Amino acid sequence: MPKKSPGERRLELMQGTLDMMILRALTWGPQHGHGIGQWIRAGSEDLLQIEHGSLYPALHRLERQGRIAAEWKLTENKQRAKYYRLTPAGKRQLAAAHSRWAEIVAVIARVMGPA
Repeated sequence: MPKKSPGERRLELMQGTLDMMILRALTWGPQHGHGIGQWIRAGSEDLLQIEHGSLYPALHRLERQGRIAAEWKLTENKQRAKYYRLTPAGKRQLAAAHSRWAEIVAVIARVMGPA
């Protein structure tokens, strides 16, 4: 069987997981949107590629909810970019989402286990 390229193996996100991954990306420190997308892509070994049309609405939603805060800064390339950082409410949301995620994974593993 021929080996699939990363583009052919690309996965779609399960509903509700993008916010959790954005919050997780920000646990490493403030980051601009492009950097968050690259972090998710690299962490998934190119299997998840977040489109701007999904990423930026999620960032704006999380900012409106007070889970992240943003400020304009210059990048290493001297370009103006909005940097996002995790707030205390975002840290609590991440902990809750991670706990739910672990529970869902365990339940699905039980259901899909050997018959």
